Amino acid sequence: MEPEGGGSIRGVVIHAETDAPISGVSISTKPATAAVITDQEGNFSIPEVDAGEYNVVAQKLGYKMKGVTVAVKSFKSSHVTIVLEEAIGGGLAPGKATNPVPASGTTSQPTDVTLRWKAPKSNSSDTLSYDVYLYESGNTEKRLIAEAISDTSVVARNLKYNTTYFWQVVVKDASSRTSNGDVWSFTTLALTNARYLFARAIEGDYNIYRSDGTEVNTFRLTSGVSRDWWPLLNPKRDVIAYASNESVEPQIYTMNLDGTGKLQITTVPVAGYHNQGIGFVWSPDGGQLIYPHYDKLYRIVRDGSGLTVLATAPEGRHFRMLEWTDRGNKILAQTIGQNINHSEIYIMDSNGANMTVLVENLPGRVESPAFAIDGKSILYTHDAAGFENTEGRQLNSRIYRKELGTNRVTDLSSGKPAGTNDLYPRYSPTGDKIIFVNTPNDGFGPYDIYVMDANGSNRTRIFSNATMPDWK
Repeated sequence: MEPEGGGSIRGVVIHAETDAPISGVSISTKPATAAVITDQEGNFSIPEVDAGEYNVVAQKLGYKMKGVTVAVKSFKSSHVTIVLEEAIGGGLAPGKATNPVPASGTTSQPTDVTLRWKAPKSNSSDTLSYDVYLYESGNTEKRLIAEAISDTSVVARNLKYNTTYFWQVVVKDASSRTSNGDVWSFTTLALTNARYLFARAIEGDYNIYRSDGTEVNTFRLTSGVSRDWWPLLNPKRDVIAYASNESVEPQIYTMNLDGTGKLQITTVPVAGYHNQGIGFVWSPDGGQLIYPHYDKLYRIVRDGSGLTVLATAPEGRHFRMLEWTDRGNKILAQTIGQNINHSEIYIMDSNGANMTVLVENLPGRVESPAFAIDGKSILYTHDAAGFENTEGRQLNSRIYRKELGTNRVTDLSSGKPAGTNDLYPRYSPTGDKIIFVNTPNDGFGPYDIYVMDANGSNRTRIFSNATMPDWK
């Protein structure tokens, strides 16, 4: 049998390009033995090493770390040559990015803005990459919008209007040394005449969007993991109301037209049978809102004061979707039972008196009442298939116009594709158009927003993946 005993590791460390020996290199092994340093000739020696396989690691500032595997036999000396490459930048961190575009402090930038910078000076052999961080004024949480990119530009998308943003470029070299750049800022441009509001779901989270009628000029007003929807522009066009479950129960909030100044104005939630924060509406003068809370119809001043009960729903019913016109100062109210298919539409005075059935409970769902501008007719939706199940699925929801003087009913969904539902109709500010949602009847979407002429012709899609539209 071959006798067992200790061996040794001997070696030399040389320069990758010149083959010159390198002194002062730290040598260690895995498994651990001894730690030594190379001499002036680049040599090193680790005596009395047990037989086995080792990874010999060489490290020195300014060089890339290098490991070499060597087998040690009993009573034998194993020799290894380790070739070290210089680290990029000679061991120093890379320089900072400079010359930001847009220049720091620039205003009136678009909501999709290209951020550019100048790369730092480096050796010709440097390979630099960039991480780019962005955060908005008043929010210290940085958002990584680009990681390990080689280009010196990146597009920041879907920014808010009239908002100051800060950004920073982190430079990284091939040895993972980093340099944090200066923090630069820019401010996005003020809002255009964007008269459309809607809710859009991205990865399950609903947020409020505003647009001028094009996807190019569409921007997000809210953000976060709460469900923000049912946006309504105040008739004075100075504030937006919307529902949010940020505080668990759906409450009404208001915000400025650019998404700033968010304020919760209700403490009694918007709730009831089959209602998770929808159905409220502004008063014609924009000073108040009315909203459903189970079997109560509430009125509240826009600053959150003056909560008043206007009406009580019939026994076993809850209020759901509402509408209010200045033509005769009337209110439309959908009431609904525990069964989502059992609903009807009432008309009443603005003080809740003289509540009268306008559209009776029909087979299939009845909902979404909306006054015409002149108050002489209303819109509503009804599942013409008369389909009813516990989930409330609709097979053929259509938009109808009812003349209040003659009770004449007209189907406005003659151009609707088969297998889809028309939902949430509202008149345009001029009254000659109707905005609404169309979606497949299987419940899997997508929800798209359309406009059509007031007689139901010329259906045109204007927004994809959008619902609950408002147009003022």
